[in-house]
Amino acid sequence: MALQCTPQIAIDEAELEENFVRASGPGGQNVNKVASAVQLRFDVRRSPSLPNAVAVRLMKLAGRRLTDDGVLVIDARQHRTQERNRADARDRLAALVAEAAVPPKPRRATRPTLASKTRRLETKSRRGAVKRMRGDTGGD
Repeated sequence: MALQCTPQIAIDEAELEENFVRASGPGGQNVNKVASAVQLRFDVRRSPSLPNAVAVRLMKLAGRRLTDDGVLVIDARQHRTQERNRADARDRLAALVAEAAVPPKPRRATRPTLASKTRRLETKSRRGAVKRMRGDTGGD
């Protein structure tokens, strides 16, 4: 079964690697015995599921969660059970991929309006006048 991120993008289970580690936090007497935290690893660079443009945007979005080898590491330890942490990690990965799948809106060059230019120049001259008044003390 594949992890569906967008209608067009699905990540194959074989591409995901999960490690289970002991989590800190709530869990009572069980906390030291059960490995409930999940570390989900996904190789963004070598993934055949992702189009190149999406992979590049995902690597930029991942920030410090991305290793030098291009592997995205998602840590989930919020819940007490392994199943919920596993689902949380997968949901977070899917959300990140879905966010990266949206191409950025191209910036349109605009020119400042006449009113905004006038406002800027008026403010500049006002500040200049204040500074001119400040410098002339007149007394020796």
